[in-house]
Amino acid sequence: MDKHLSQDLLSDFNEMKPSKIILPIIVLSQFCCTSLWFAGNGVMGDLVSTFGLSESAVGHLTSAVQFGFIVGTLVFAILSISDLFSPSKVFFWCAVLGALFNLGMIWEGNGLASILSFRFFTGFFLAGIYPVGMKIAADYYEKGLGKSLGYLVGALVVGTAFPHLLKEMTHALSWKAVLMATSFLAVLGGALMVSLVPDGPFRKPGQKIHLLAFLKVFQNKTFRSAAFGYFGHMWELYTFWAFVPIILQTYMLVHPNVSFNIPLLSFIIIAIGGLACVLGGYVAEVLETKSVAFMALLFSCICCLISPLLFIQDSEVVFVAFLIFCGLVVIADSPLFSTLVAQNASPEIKGTALTIVNSIGFAITIISIQLLNEMRIWTSSNMVYMILALGPILGLMAMASKNKVHNAVTK
Repeated sequence: MDKHLSQDLLSDFNEMKPSKIILPIIVLSQFCCTSLWFAGNGVMGDLVSTFGLSESAVGHLTSAVQFGFIVGTLVFAILSISDLFSPSKVFFWCAVLGALFNLGMIWEGNGLASILSFRFFTGFFLAGIYPVGMKIAADYYEKGLGKSLGYLVGALVVGTAFPHLLKEMTHALSWKAVLMATSFLAVLGGALMVSLVPDGPFRKPGQKIHLLAFLKVFQNKTFRSAAFGYFGHMWELYTFWAFVPIILQTYMLVHPNVSFNIPLLSFIIIAIGGLACVLGGYVAEVLETKSVAFMALLFSCICCLISPLLFIQDSEVVFVAFLIFCGLVVIADSPLFSTLVAQNASPEIKGTALTIVNSIGFAITIISIQLLNEMRIWTSSNMVYMILALGPILGLMAMASKNKVHNAVTK
């Protein structure tokens, strides 16, 4: 009897153990791998001076990563790669290849074209990291998915901000060390995922390639509502992140007596969003997920609209506090929208649904980044940052419209 009891206890322990370690491993792996995303922005000043790039390169290099990610997600979605193959293995190989292309930027013969190419392919293989990581989490956590994705997207946020901190910490070292470190982290993250995270219990592998699966998902009205809200959120998110160092620099030009530690502040402003993702996930367990996402998007919209006023006030403390608040609300809704997308997609094409929504969302970021980049060339007015409110406004309208239809039906 004691023997059977001990075997039952051991079986229960083995069943419980993965639930305790899987999410931390996914989160750590996601953090390590997504540090590739803004590695170029973290060493932008060195790239400009070393390779003779123009000051507008920040927009082009950020857009190259986004464009690569878009192409990658389209390929992954059309071929249903994360549904047909083991997501952990897909994650690993994409981490290794992304790390190799990230390392390409240290080549001494680089010019703008080659650096853009390396950033493009880094973005391409990030398509097998970010949405696939969410797919892996969804395969493990049907209940509490919002909280799980809160941690996961929070890891992406900190990973995105990390190159700025690494640049600050390694100012006495070559900028190449930053790129080598982020590539090493990506390989480490991929290795952790493939070795410690097997296929999840809720995974339903696809049996064949569904070339039109990425169109099928949009037939669901609730899915469309979540997706359109996400698209509005993406209009502002990466553009804000990309221009945080420039926003800080602009304030210093307007107020010559102010001196910021731009790499450190950029890290804090972006990374603080990771906390917002986690908190948003917990709040969504108490309140309706859609309502929490709606409020975060609304606050972010307000920040965009009033942003020009902050440049003309004299308190740098108020200015930095405002940017930190922006960093919180600009990303808090992201895991909530991803939760709504995952919950309203068929299980056998869940990975494809997450991937195609990411693809469209990041396509929107290219337009936003390039538009703001060009507007800053046309004018020196800080009113240009109000354009970031356009996405949240449209996203809020889509969600509000859906709510009216839903209320009318339920009545």
